[in-house]
Amino acid sequence: MLRLNFVLIATLVISAIALVSSQHRSRALHTELERELTRMRVLETEWGQLQIEQGSLAAHARIAGLAESKLKMRAPDRDRVIVIDPAEAGQ
Repeated sequence: MLRLNFVLIATLVISAIALVSSQHRSRALHTELERELTRMRVLETEWGQLQIEQGSLAAHARIAGLAESKLKMRAPDRDRVIVIDPAEAGQ
């Protein structure tokens, strides 16, 4: 009978330690999950901003490409550009 009690008490202590350990692990995993979900939301926001930026840059590049190819437009040479100072223009 004494041996049975000892085995039952040992089993009870081991079960209690396993329960505490699994609860601690569960809380740690939940915290990690919340942290990763927050990171995911930040990355999704950044991804959306990058897609918008890519769209605007692609539109500019497409317009510049069409202007060069179909309309034969190009940037003027540096020696043909005249810069006018607004302060001097008003005099």
